[in-house]
Amino acid sequence: MTYPSLNVEFHSMMMMRPITLQNVAVIGAGAAGLVAARELQREGHKVVVFEREDRIGGTWVYNSTTESDPIGIDPFRTVIQSSLYASLRTNLSRDCMGFRDYPFVASKEANRDPRRFPGHREVLEYLNDFASEFGLSELVRFGTEVRNVCLEGGKWKVRSRKGGDQLDEIYDAVVVCNGHFTEPRIAEIPGIETWPGRQIHSHNYRDPEPFQGQVVILIGSAASAVDISRDIAGVAKQVHIASRSVTDGTIGKLPGYNNMWLHSMIESVDRNGTVVFQDRSAVRADVILHCTGYMYHFPFLDTNGIVTVDDNSVRPLYKHIFPPPLAPQLSFVGLPWKVIPFPLCEIQSKWIAGVLSGRIALPSSGEMMADVEAFYRTLDVSGIPKRYTHNLAASQFEYYDWLAAECGYPAAEKWRNQMYSAATKNRMARPETYRDEWDDQHLVSQANEDFIKYSSSNTVQKEMDSSSLNNQSSSSTPTTQELIRMRSEREVRSREALGGKRQTVEKNKWHREGKKKRGE
Repeated sequence: MTYPSLNVEFHSMMMMRPITLQNVAVIGAGAAGLVAARELQREGHKVVVFEREDRIGGTWVYNSTTESDPIGIDPFRTVIQSSLYASLRTNLSRDCMGFRDYPFVASKEANRDPRRFPGHREVLEYLNDFASEFGLSELVRFGTEVRNVCLEGGKWKVRSRKGGDQLDEIYDAVVVCNGHFTEPRIAEIPGIETWPGRQIHSHNYRDPEPFQGQVVILIGSAASAVDISRDIAGVAKQVHIASRSVTDGTIGKLPGYNNMWLHSMIESVDRNGTVVFQDRSAVRADVILHCTGYMYHFPFLDTNGIVTVDDNSVRPLYKHIFPPPLAPQLSFVGLPWKVIPFPLCEIQSKWIAGVLSGRIALPSSGEMMADVEAFYRTLDVSGIPKRYTHNLAASQFEYYDWLAAECGYPAAEKWRNQMYSAATKNRMARPETYRDEWDDQHLVSQANEDFIKYSSSNTVQKEMDSSSLNNQSSSSTPTTQELIRMRSEREVRSREALGGKRQTVEKNKWHREGKKKRGE
């Protein structure tokens, strides 16, 4: 089955639905929180963004300080928000990873990083530029930690603290954008209680110097594990990588290195310092470095048990966003992983903003729950563990296009899809040099052509928005009709810049599994 083509007439009908403006709390001012705030504000909602740090950027704010517990399991530890290491460069190209209508193009300003795969400081500068362009910083309460979010009288009470002052406020809706790179996930290792060596999670890795001359066991095989293992190999005596995905044919010394080996996963550790691998090899080591990912963590959120985190699966969520019994007043942005996060957060936020205003309709709570349960059954039948619920590696573009269709927005650009695939293959083939050597220049040219369209559209949009505001009385707020007109003008301009009529989109088998099960 396919969706019908979305044309301007259909889009205009969506725009004429009665709208409701909501008072919305956004938790977090990282990339997800910023784009959520922009989309909510564009829709006409009143937005307050809570950020416990003193600046925007979330995990992209580098902090050389590490936590008091290097492995990150002490609940009373001093929590550091950032997981960045000093040498980090993006593993996605800037043209691929930027927001849809605010491309991540190289800046000509001094002290900026023009590389296609820039360092982390350049990503933070991009987010600063984004916030400045759309006036988002004025929506943010910096240095304000959200302590509790709970239902009260059908609305959400948000308790926040700034310094010694505590404040309770009521909001119509809450959008959770607190990220998922602060609560370390640790490998379970038999015998670790008596092992004498040191343990650290990659969340607290900053540079290789502390590992000078040591024998290091690194657990993991994702992008950060690859980066950190190469980083450490320059100073460590030996680096031994333990990976769940390793095959017998790849076990052994890594090409190009005299001090780095690949192993199967750890079988056990001994009190004499020995680490035994499942391939029966053994090494006496000084450090175990866990590059094992993170857990979703919402310590402030009280939903009376409706929303839970079970084996790193946030449940129940309709399309990874809305818990059906609490929709649409509670939503989550940015949970999916193995995706291009910025544009995905952008389209999720568009959907949330439109649903909250009433412009976009959700199915009933019962229908959403049936869809969710059907999705979970599909995972179970396929033998996919719960912890991979939000892994969209194989379906992120299908998921994006489904959300785009709901919003009356164009599908993902073909070049972005192809660029992501090319980068993944290049990273596997050239793990040492993929950031500086690539073979998809033709896709870069296609992206640049679209970026010119986007930039032109944004310029026109800013001029028209300014004109609309100047034509209003300074002592009045826009009427509902004016908001509908302004929003319609913005969306149509955006649609024109992003490719005109929306292409038809194949329905994802797990997106509509619930209706199929019921024979609808």
